[in-house]
Amino acid sequence: MRGVVVYESMYGNTHTVADAIGDGLAQSPDSSGVLVVPVDRAELSMLEHANLIVVGGPTHVHGMSRATTRKNAVEVAAKPESGLHVDAAAGETGLRDWFEALGTVHGASAAFDTRVSGPSALTGRAAKGIAKMLRKNGLDLVAEPESFLVDKQNHLLPGEADRARAWGAQLAATLASAGSPS
Repeated sequence: MRGVVVYESMYGNTHTVADAIGDGLAQSPDSSGVLVVPVDRAELSMLEHANLIVVGGPTHVHGMSRATTRKNAVEVAAKPESGLHVDAAAGETGLRDWFEALGTVHGASAAFDTRVSGPSALTGRAAKGIAKMLRKNGLDLVAEPESFLVDKQNHLLPGEADRARAWGAQLAATLASAGSPS
């Protein structure tokens, strides 16, 4: 199984989750490689031979980020009292932009997000929009969209990286049981 995990991250939480999902996918006995790549470096050629494409990003204002919310996130991190740092992989390209330029891709996929802990009706869920965009671009979902939680100070909650690793392993197992070619 060849996997690609594409992520957008502002403060590093989604990056951490993406790496953990990649680790989980790589634990599969039939893994032939997993690529974890930030959205601004994810190219169609990277996806063409993947058996599974996993895409995730942070929840901003109840959904996927926009240029204005990414700019705001950078401004918040610049405040000395914030305690936040912009992830080295944060770029000007967000998932919305990437999906618009992507075109049609075929294969198996899954969506995830990071969001503040709380009822999704109040916090929103970027994964819901990501899943919709995956389907719109021709991909089939093999799992329900998943959320990984941060606290109100934008720090990943304890155990979430382990849960992401387990989810990645479960995604690989789902593909293996479906008889996906390696």
